[in-house]
Amino acid sequence: MKNIEDINKEAVKKILASKKIVNFSPGDTIRVGVKIIEGKRERVQYFEGVCIAKKNRDINSSFTVRKISFGEGVERTFALHSPNLSSVKVIRSGKVKRAKLYYLRDRKGKSARIAEKIKKKIGIDISLKSEEQETAVETNVIKSDTPKEPQKSEIKKDTQKIEVKKEEKK
Repeated sequence: MKNIEDINKEAVKKILASKKIVNFSPGDTIRVGVKIIEGKRERVQYFEGVCIAKKNRDINSSFTVRKISFGEGVERTFALHSPNLSSVKVIRSGKVKRAKLYYLRDRKGKSARIAEKIKKKIGIDISLKSEEQETAVETNVIKSDTPKEPQKSEIKKDTQKIEVKKEEKK
């Protein structure tokens, strides 16, 4: 006999296979697309705000988004694996030190702002840029058939190298 947790895990795997869920955390400004059915029509309505809480509980995972609408604070809680959720997009990442940002409910104006988190990309982008620069240099060399005159800085470097070699020979 299967345990309820096993059934929930299988349901989550099935949902994740069909739908990609974006990785976000509290403090991020996100835009949530919610499917709304009006009569026979179905449309997507977007709710954009700051994620103030996230609860990770397998199939019961949920998150709360808060926005200010016409001077009034509005919070809405969404089930993460709900079929009514069409999309979740991260607009900007927030730099926070807490998991639950309920203190934002009491704040107004500038004190309710969250600093933006700057993501550091190390390694991969640097090597890609160097390869792109090399290919750009190669294309520039191929395009220019006429020989270029050396610049003054290149001439100075060459003369310095020659002087260093003469001193090493002595």
